[in-house]
Amino acid sequence: MTTPAPVRALPDLSFLFNHAAHVLRTQMAAALAEVGLTSRMHCVLVHALEEERTQIQLAEIGDMDKTTMVATVDALEKAGLAERRPSSRDRRARVIRVTPAGAEAAARSQEIVDRVHGAVLDALPEDERAVFVRAMNRLVDGHLAVPAAAPATRRARERST
Repeated sequence: MTTPAPVRALPDLSFLFNHAAHVLRTQMAAALAEVGLTSRMHCVLVHALEEERTQIQLAEIGDMDKTTMVATVDALEKAGLAERRPSSRDRRARVIRVTPAGAEAAARSQEIVDRVHGAVLDALPEDERAVFVRAMNRLVDGHLAVPAAAPATRRARERST
């Protein structure tokens, strides 16, 4: 005897958001690969161009952990697109400075990002685009602005004592 699944009272927003975000990430990754960048590299370049920022600040903006941020900046340095420099405000801090080649790469990658985002919005009827963007902004600035505190999870490679 099989127990029937519970009846949903509302649409599965978790699935809808996760699926849409996953597909958008894959489309963005494929598009940025055309110019040899990743989404993280694009994020670091664009935000480092806005103002003097440390790796920690850029990692927070890009929602990256320390290891991922270091690897991303290492790749940007290797490609000649960015470099670590002492901060002009705090000699103890290091900031990411975008090179002229990095600024050109950021401009090209921003055009690509805009193209990918434009294609998503173009998939909606014109009268729904502004409503969609307004609703998403309202959610990420309001109810979905701050993640809930999640219980600590044990990594598989950690041993319990």
